[in-house]
Amino acid sequence: MSEHLLIIGNGMAGHRLVETLLKKPTRPTRITVIGAEQAPAYNRILLSPWLAGETQRQALTLRDAAWYEEQGVELILGERVEQIDRRARTVTTAAGRQIGYDRLVLATGSRPFIPPVPGTNLDGVHGFRDLDDAESLTRAAEHSGQAVVIGGGLLGLEAAEGLRKRGMAVSVVQRDDRLMNRQLDVTAAGLLESELESRGLKIVTNGSLVSLQDDGNGQVAGAWLEDGRFLAADCVVIAAGIVPNVALGRAAGLEVNRAIVVDELLTSSDPMIHAVGECCEFQGLTYGLVEPIWRQVDVLAAHLCGEPVTGYVERPTATKLKISGVSLYSFGRIDADHDHEVLTYHDPQHGDYRRLLLRDGHIEGAVLYGDTAAGPWYFEQSLAGRDVRPCRQALLFGASDAKPFLESPIPLEEEAA
Repeated sequence: MSEHLLIIGNGMAGHRLVETLLKKPTRPTRITVIGAEQAPAYNRILLSPWLAGETQRQALTLRDAAWYEEQGVELILGERVEQIDRRARTVTTAAGRQIGYDRLVLATGSRPFIPPVPGTNLDGVHGFRDLDDAESLTRAAEHSGQAVVIGGGLLGLEAAEGLRKRGMAVSVVQRDDRLMNRQLDVTAAGLLESELESRGLKIVTNGSLVSLQDDGNGQVAGAWLEDGRFLAADCVVIAAGIVPNVALGRAAGLEVNRAIVVDELLTSSDPMIHAVGECCEFQGLTYGLVEPIWRQVDVLAAHLCGEPVTGYVERPTATKLKISGVSLYSFGRIDADHDHEVLTYHDPQHGDYRRLLLRDGHIEGAVLYGDTAAGPWYFEQSLAGRDVRPCRQALLFGASDAKPFLESPIPLEEEAA
């Protein structure tokens, strides 16, 4: 167990680590948390409903500053750490403060990926990752006008819907041929596109940004696309992916690839320094979903408290999302190979769609749109490696219809006959 644990980053991962440590009897005797933002930890997932005006600012806060003080945790906000001295085991902040540590955890998260095109430094160009971004977008929407969102993934669509609900005319530019291409197949993405367009969003797929237009006074005036189209805009949101914040670790000489490389105990190339969440890389993988990050936190907290722990193990993860009231659920393979058996259910009247990819009777991937209730059961069957051929004829109708066939399966040779 370390005497003084210093955590750089007061985001969701860093805060989750603090809460997990505080529940343990052998927790570090002194814990210090440094956050670059002025506000204490908040739920970034709720930035979208806040931007849309569907929730209040206070609903985002995970714990206020008084809670940290009550728990005996030192909280330093509004200071960015600029240097790590591994030999002296100290960090230095932008304000010149020096803090020593016995063990250090980097939970520095990520930042928006900014495409290397002219104009991204103009006024009116925003990311959508933190409170400052959401506040800036809320102010930008006060005068209505036009907005262009670069990126048709989850964050981009949520930003677009939030701005639309605040009165802006919004266009979404997606580089791929479909929205949310990592989670949805062509049919589900098409259903989502139709739904969002019916609400007033303009969707541009296969759209590649080449530059942002200056109005002559340093303010963005619109976006030029590769095919020559120009989309006028008073506000542009860049939501084209994330980049792990690794500058601090790299400058300290830690092993860094796409993110800070860690082992199964979330330990970096320096045994006294750990990394967790979006800034870490394990076996070539980086992270953006909370489920694997929460498992990382559990492993790291146990390790820091001297508990026996087997280490972090990568597991398949299902994606459960809700885009402006539309439920989505997916896991595994999204696009079918030639040897996949594809089972599809589509009810246009109720807006429900399900597609399963099977190989040798095993579910290798699923996409659900609208009614996603069966999603977790499909995922459970996939993780278990269950042969679902006995219930194939009822599989698309969900667990209640399929289970009786699994409990009293028809022999495969009889079914084939």
